[in-house]
Amino acid sequence: MDIEKYMANVKKYVPNPSEDAVESLANHLRLALANRDSAIVAASDPEELASIKRGYCSVNLDLTSEEADAAIAKVCKIMQGDKSKCRVTFYYLLAQESDTMSRVAG
Repeated sequence: MDIEKYMANVKKYVPNPSEDAVESLANHLRLALANRDSAIVAASDPEELASIKRGYCSVNLDLTSEEADAAIAKVCKIMQGDKSKCRVTFYYLLAQESDTMSRVAG
């Protein structure tokens, strides 16, 4: 797994990202990252965003439905210019925008 590639992508949005958090996310997402299609978040697909909300936001970040909706909306806006939204970066920004980075980087 190429952590540097994910770090570089996160750095497009965060000047000094936590390498521990990026590595943790990449390890957590390794199965999704193995497939080119699932390595990218389809932010225009409501089903995909609902899946992220039910899974990562609810289970991993322990967000309420409203908090998850707000964080997803913020991240979609932040990444709107990026046609291929890297899943690691998307999830990193979700943790950052919802103030739950400690749940990712331990």
